[in-house]
Amino acid sequence: MESYLSSNLYDLVTPDGKIRSIEKGIATVFIENISPEFRGFQIDPKLVSFNLKSTLAQLGINGIGKEYILDPLHLTAEIKVELAAYGKFAQAMIELLQVGSYIGKLFAADDKRRVRDPEYLLRMLGRTDRNGQPLLYFGSNELKLEKKDGRTIAYIPVRKGFISYDNDIFGFLPILAKALSDPNIPTRHLLSLSQKWDANPPKKGEIILLRTESLHVRTVFAKVVDELLPAGYKHTAASVLEPDTQASGDVYELYGESQEEVTLIPLEFYTLEPHREYVFFTDRDELKTSLQNTETLFKVFETAPGPTHRSCAVFVVKGEQLLHLTEKDWIIRDPHFYEFPGMTHPETQGLLAERYMQQQPSYPFLKAIEDGQITSQGVLFTRYLTSPLMKKMIFSKYVQHNLKGIYFQYPSHTYGNFFSHEDRSFLFDLAKFGIPVFWVDSTSKKILEYIPKPGKDSGMFVPLNQIETFIKATTIGIYGSNLISGTFEEELKNLLQGLLQMREEVNHLLLNKDTPLALVTGGGPGVMEVGNRVAKEVGILSCANIADFKLGHEQLANKYIDAKMTYRLDRLIERQAEFNLDLAIFLIGGIGTDFEYALEEVRRKTGSTPANPVLLFGDPEYWKRKITSRFQCNLEAGTISGSEWISNCFYCVQTAAQGLNIYRQFFDGTLPIGKNSPIYRDGFKI
Repeated sequence: MESYLSSNLYDLVTPDGKIRSIEKGIATVFIENISPEFRGFQIDPKLVSFNLKSTLAQLGINGIGKEYILDPLHLTAEIKVELAAYGKFAQAMIELLQVGSYIGKLFAADDKRRVRDPEYLLRMLGRTDRNGQPLLYFGSNELKLEKKDGRTIAYIPVRKGFISYDNDIFGFLPILAKALSDPNIPTRHLLSLSQKWDANPPKKGEIILLRTESLHVRTVFAKVVDELLPAGYKHTAASVLEPDTQASGDVYELYGESQEEVTLIPLEFYTLEPHREYVFFTDRDELKTSLQNTETLFKVFETAPGPTHRSCAVFVVKGEQLLHLTEKDWIIRDPHFYEFPGMTHPETQGLLAERYMQQQPSYPFLKAIEDGQITSQGVLFTRYLTSPLMKKMIFSKYVQHNLKGIYFQYPSHTYGNFFSHEDRSFLFDLAKFGIPVFWVDSTSKKILEYIPKPGKDSGMFVPLNQIETFIKATTIGIYGSNLISGTFEEELKNLLQGLLQMREEVNHLLLNKDTPLALVTGGGPGVMEVGNRVAKEVGILSCANIADFKLGHEQLANKYIDAKMTYRLDRLIERQAEFNLDLAIFLIGGIGTDFEYALEEVRRKTGSTPANPVLLFGDPEYWKRKITSRFQCNLEAGTISGSEWISNCFYCVQTAAQGLNIYRQFFDGTLPIGKNSPIYRDGFKI
């Protein structure tokens, strides 16, 4: 795969070959350094033909390949080429050809790559490459395309007159012959300096040089279709127009005789490698459809090379490519992480970061996009979420334009299903730059997309069919013990069902018929499992912020979760901040619940959260023992002076009906809550 990306050659052609020997008009041409991806090594050899340099064809030489020896092991080829002269200039040039002259290459007319639908070319109109050059250009005329015999044919109108040479070109031919010993010298441009327009046709037996408007197509090879020329005419073996030059596509060389005048040059087309086609993601209907299929995406990762601790990635630009991935299509890397010295040694820090970046399996693909080797838009599949150190490349101009999605299987190589702080920041940045990220999650057996919560600097991975719900939802949070389920499941269910009914009756920003509900827990067992299970039962989005507690059963996520975000243990406070609750509900709980309660107090005191009501489910005596002494201690010490009102945000209830009564008053605007409302010495209202 890496040689495929780094090759400067298209896979339908070889480099130019040079003459090894020449005798009596038969040249033995040797080609080396052929790309291992050359399609001629894989298809019927009858579809491989010798394509003569157009410089020689425009002088009247034809070169027909008679014998082909392809050697995929050594990446070489040897061809016996029969040279024929049409006119005196061609005869003189053949005599000047010598060992070492580069005279042509091989072209593989792979039938699978033949363009069959004219729309494939027409959609390139008006589009440009990264340098602003048009992908499809045909002078001032409209390109005439039709579908014929299962392939797209373009008919290029021929201009009046012919191309000819004066006899003084004889003095130029020896120089041209020497130039052919260097494949990098642009001989066609040199030859054009000696060409002139002539109203008279060439003499019988001479080459017929016709000019058309210049056709420039960056996304395909074009090939003259001999059988569609007037009977009796044939085009020389210089019949292939390459996509990487603007100089071709305006001079055609015919030989033979016909009673019919040539007015059109018929061309058929062959696509480039998918990643070089300049194809937009919006054009890939099969790819987009396949990416919406959960089963297909899980099968993609089944093709990834094992074992699973190895990092690997593949960039996909086409539906057919996605559906037929094999292990060899993936790039494997085993990045070695170095301890970064930090900014005390900035040069070493930068060097190690760059080295680590280059060891990532996604690096060759992103580098190929930057270098212009990958020109089509596509999606990246990676076993582990791409390292945040790859930001430098991913957010560069060309990669950001071509990367239309990232699909991963595991958040972290070291920490499994748990994201780091840098990962979450990276995810948020990717969303800002319009690069969607998808978790092919083996736990839920679903495809989850990272979605930022509007107005917040965090988000969750959400099932594709519930994204709109997550974005619009009022968020209810359940805090409580992971050890004890409590006895509140039925009341909690009634409370949520009552809120769903209340939506139809009130018109509050947080609760109305157009605003769905979502419930968030810590994702573990106990009270958290109860909350997620009830949410699923009543039909609201069930979410979780899951922490990697490592010890005990807290780390085991419950099975009732739809949307989620995960956190490593060192980011517990950050995790709590990202609950982003509109309405919080506390059930029985321990130290973690105490911490969460204090945070809800602080949010209201600082104003980072509005003074929305918090429900405390359970016996008032339980909540007094948990809350009252601390509140009264702070009250008497004067350490919450001016913030005593916080007590009116917390309401102890024993039934769903009591909780719904609090909510109804709040949504009606009659609940005494906030800075100008009563203070309750217990720290909450019973």
